[in-house]
Amino acid sequence: MLTTVAAKIPYYLALIRFDRPIGTYLLLWPTLWALWIAAEGTPDFKLLVIFSLGTFLMRSAGCAINDYADRHIDGQVKRTSNRPIVTGKISPRSALLFAAVLCILAFLLVLFTNQKTVLLSFAAAALAACYPFMKRYTHLPQIVLGAAFAWSIPMAFAAQQNAMPALLWLIYLAVLLWTTAYDTFYAMVDRDDDIIIGVKSTAILFGKQDRLITALLQLMMIVVMIMVGFQFSLGNWYFAGLAGAAVLFAYQQYLIRYRDRDDCLKAFLNNQWVGAIIFAGIFLHYS
Repeated sequence: MLTTVAAKIPYYLALIRFDRPIGTYLLLWPTLWALWIAAEGTPDFKLLVIFSLGTFLMRSAGCAINDYADRHIDGQVKRTSNRPIVTGKISPRSALLFAAVLCILAFLLVLFTNQKTVLLSFAAAALAACYPFMKRYTHLPQIVLGAAFAWSIPMAFAAQQNAMPALLWLIYLAVLLWTTAYDTFYAMVDRDDDIIIGVKSTAILFGKQDRLITALLQLMMIVVMIMVGFQFSLGNWYFAGLAGAAVLFAYQQYLIRYRDRDDCLKAFLNNQWVGAIIFAGIFLHYS
């Protein structure tokens, strides 16, 4: 029995993309922005642990749910054809049960916060669960992903301040815009396959205007984050971080200029540095 369980571990690690933590980074960085701003540079250490572990668990659960939802699609897409459910290494039922366990563990962590955060966690779970199915019904699943990833912003403020100031929704909007842009890059990698299969995405919706629209989304994100800087009285280090993010956005637009699959993937992955450099600006402002 133990030998069988041990043999399955690599497949469960593959299911949650353990060797590709980009999703965790993209979820974690905005969470840290919010915690630092909400705490004015001195977040509760317990909350740092809870939200760091929580982002890993929820991102992992999201991957498992996504693979369950796409189990009849992934085999037809070059990038996803070797996923554990497709190859039969993990059953769909086992993947779903594993996702449920991860969600329960994340919820247990939230119980160590406060009532507002606990209540907000139900909406977070609902957004995470419904996102993988959206590509069947709308060309805007990237916006749903943005709504899910940005939900850590109100949760962080609620946990740190036991309050939800109206200004937090500026950060929420910025993360929503940013996520829609970078997940469109990700969708551009699979666009040709998705068109054949009938899967929907912003990459398909935007068509030949994909570069222009993603650039506008990135510009709007920077503008909203400038507003965040003024509203929360953030200083020069913060705005230097935003300038660095803008340079990275320009680089991403350069990468996708020919819409090459590998370069679109590179542009998507580069966004972990966008999150990091903005956090560095916030951290240095309060240091």
